[in-house]
Amino acid sequence: MMITLTYRIETPGSVEAMADKIASDQSTGTFVPVPGETEELKSRVAARVLAIRPLDDADHPSWPEAPDGTRLKRADVDIAFPIDAIGTDLSALMTIAIGGTFSIKGMTGLRVVDMTLPEAFKDTHPGPQFGIPGSRRLTGVEGRPIIGTIVKPALGLRPHETAELVGELIESGVDFIKDDEKLMSPAYSPLKERVAAIMPRILDHEQKTGKKVMYAFGISHADPDEMMRNHDLVLEAGGNCAVININSIGFGGMSFLRKRSGLVLHAHRNGWDVLTRHPGIGLDFKVYQQLWRLLGVDQFQINGIRVKYWEPDESFVASFKAISTPLFSPSDCPLPVAGSGQWGGQAPETYQRTGRTTDLLYLCGGGIVSHPQGPAAGVRAVQQAWQAAVADIPLDDYAKDHPELAASIAKFGDGKAA
Repeated sequence: MMITLTYRIETPGSVEAMADKIASDQSTGTFVPVPGETEELKSRVAARVLAIRPLDDADHPSWPEAPDGTRLKRADVDIAFPIDAIGTDLSALMTIAIGGTFSIKGMTGLRVVDMTLPEAFKDTHPGPQFGIPGSRRLTGVEGRPIIGTIVKPALGLRPHETAELVGELIESGVDFIKDDEKLMSPAYSPLKERVAAIMPRILDHEQKTGKKVMYAFGISHADPDEMMRNHDLVLEAGGNCAVININSIGFGGMSFLRKRSGLVLHAHRNGWDVLTRHPGIGLDFKVYQQLWRLLGVDQFQINGIRVKYWEPDESFVASFKAISTPLFSPSDCPLPVAGSGQWGGQAPETYQRTGRTTDLLYLCGGGIVSHPQGPAAGVRAVQQAWQAAVADIPLDDYAKDHPELAASIAKFGDGKAA
């Protein structure tokens, strides 16, 4: 069994030589031949170059290790690592096949653009516990996107103030509410006090209406034991979801949590931009997301159409496709979460460019809470936008008979819905 990675190499030298160097340095080789590197040993654990596909030359070096004007050759290179060399441990995979390659001299750019893992990884990692079906079951939403919002202001509200806003949002008909990823357990809003203030409102609303709004509390912590205490606090209060800053807690923290979790794990990928923002360096989301899906995230936040950040729409579409494509079976697909500057205005394009699916959580912060007629109208406006999108009716036409959507277009039509 082989683990295959695709590297996008940029070099002023020979692409073939750099590919061979990656295969050698990241498996059996070192800077000089060594007596123990026998043919028998290499046949068992040495990495092998499978294919080289030339690309257009680069105009400028991604790393400043060659002056502008130097001819920089580029190619996508497939390299296979025997599973005997890495096993199914994700830390070993990161160390050998991904992390170590970036220290090799001779390249002016390197990006990991694809990865194919053998079935053995399916058997050794849990994957999502709830995923799409569990998220739908717990929110009671079928046949349309789950509509969510974020507590705003992101930081500064005390527990009773947060609970007041949450109470208004619950009454608005929203399906999902989350703490901003920056909010965990600060002194002015300890998680214990926030849970105590918010959960009675959610449970009371459930008793009255039969609808339990899913609330995702920020439980991330660098100490796995403390994070589990946070998890238990939410679960024991009747909560069913948690925001996890996956890059902050790391593989070990995520594995520790998932094996013990009774909550839907909503993954926020803050920090991913450090790894990917330069197009010639780092790793594609297509690769990155596989690791966290294996570890067990249930919902995966991936920005959206016309976001307030740097990411282009094409990147969102590729990210959506990546997490909606089974690794080994449909059950390992998390629920895609479209967010960042979203309001109803992006619904038609989101629907069209994601394969006309409604299997997503559509997350609007200011696009709901800043609606000129209040949060309840903000929720209705987003619902109306999705109704129009699915029916292929232009938003402006649909808004003629839907005043909440009309007001939303008037307020956010310039794209400013942070």
